[in-house]
Amino acid sequence: MTKERPATGDQRRSQLLRGVLDLCLLSLIAERPRYGFEFAEALADAGLELVSDGSIYPLLARMERAGLITSYRAPSPSGGAPRKYYRLTDTGRAELGRGRADWLAFAGPVGRILTATTPSTGENTA
Repeated sequence: MTKERPATGDQRRSQLLRGVLDLCLLSLIAERPRYGFEFAEALADAGLELVSDGSIYPLLARMERAGLITSYRAPSPSGGAPRKYYRLTDTGRAELGRGRADWLAFAGPVGRILTATTPSTGENTA
């Protein structure tokens, strides 16, 4: 049996984000149609700068195959190559609603557990 080393802060954040990145992308698309670079920018602006394009594009492709999003091409305002924009489908909107409910049901109890005791003594702070 091998013993795993404790995760560093970035490793832990990356693992946590892996489970909800699809919901983050769906939520960003729900605000307005977006193209690839805008996802990384919006995630970084929200404090999730760990997410790379290498994580975003494959996930967008999987979500499109699953019918959660659709894509279309539109001219670039700067005159460059057309950009591929993503928008939610009705199925994607329903999935986002379910995912938000799941997240709130999960994050609430975890938050209560993590803030209920002080790390140094293990005593209840409530």
